[in-house]
Amino acid sequence: MSDPSNRKTFQVTETIGTTALGGGNPQPSKAVYVWAVIGALLLALQVYVWTRWITGPYFERVPTGASEPPMLMKTILTVWTAAIIIGLPIAAYWWIIRPWRRERRITLDGILLVSMGLMFFQDPFLNYLNTWCTYNTWLFNRGSWTPYVPGWVSPEEPGAQVAEPLLMNIPGYAWGVLLITIGVCWFMRKVKARWPGISNIGLIGVTFAFSFVLDFVMEACMLLPLGLYTYPGAIQSVSFNAGHYYQWPIYEGVMWGAVQAGLACLRYFTDDRGRTLAERGLDQIRGGVVRQQLVRSLAIFAAVSAIFFLFYNVPAQWFGQHADPWPADIQQRSYFTGGICGEGTDKPCPDPALPMPRTDSGYINTDGKLVLPDGVEFPEVVPIDRAN
Repeated sequence: MSDPSNRKTFQVTETIGTTALGGGNPQPSKAVYVWAVIGALLLALQVYVWTRWITGPYFERVPTGASEPPMLMKTILTVWTAAIIIGLPIAAYWWIIRPWRRERRITLDGILLVSMGLMFFQDPFLNYLNTWCTYNTWLFNRGSWTPYVPGWVSPEEPGAQVAEPLLMNIPGYAWGVLLITIGVCWFMRKVKARWPGISNIGLIGVTFAFSFVLDFVMEACMLLPLGLYTYPGAIQSVSFNAGHYYQWPIYEGVMWGAVQAGLACLRYFTDDRGRTLAERGLDQIRGGVVRQQLVRSLAIFAAVSAIFFLFYNVPAQWFGQHADPWPADIQQRSYFTGGICGEGTDKPCPDPALPMPRTDSGYINTDGKLVLPDGVEFPEVVPIDRAN
């Protein structure tokens, strides 16, 4: 007989639910709870800000101004807007209604469709500290909700602000960004099939490079020349077509490329049940399918919002504070200035030679004089105490 002390022993485990026999109880993940709470707070903030906007004085159209866009620009923007609007119900059917009728569940893409539509709330945040991006005010708009965003700094007035083209951007963010994300995921699968040994970090790097090039094609070659929006405050030394209304800062491609790559990675890197990183611990949710789906949706919405906020709107503040003077090609087009500055106002357009005004501060007018808000006096100079 062999010595029992030399025998190898084996531990048999069998997973039942979340308990492994012989292996102890694994620590349940609480990631989905954290993400869901963040998502609920963000959604509450958006509802609050949008409600104040809709019921307040800033829910007002920003007019085109003295100059009209060229007929070709108006025609293309009209056709583009119509196509984007028509695509929204088709997208809702394809990614929400159709899967629900077939599987009686909400798929990841259905949740992403809604989450990316709600992500539109952050679209104007790049102008939080300084206005360096504007939209074409010829498009249908009702101003913007930015004055009600907590801590908003850039000065705006009803009828004179960066206007959001609602009919274009709401469906564009919803199904447009989702469709691009699905396309980037397709690219990631092709890369993985071509180079099976590529690491996740390598795959993410290749995806980011692809997203950067994709943004260059989409923005620099299409959306900007079409006149949908412009980057008047772009740093021209690192911009493509610098000095024109369609100038494209390279760092825009870096920031949005990171966002697009992040969204694609969120959708691509899922577990064997098709769940994202934000859904870890979903099986711990009690209370039925409805509650579980609600928590799941809020968690994914929070992850989508975090990607946009961290990869784009945070670094955008630094670039906004280092903006170059607005090109004449933009200032002479009132449909891009939106009554914020330039001819027809007493405010010069943002320029590094001038201090950046705040919502509650004075500003230097076109005559070089300081204009203070009504009821505000110039701060007194406190004399130094020389007694000691």
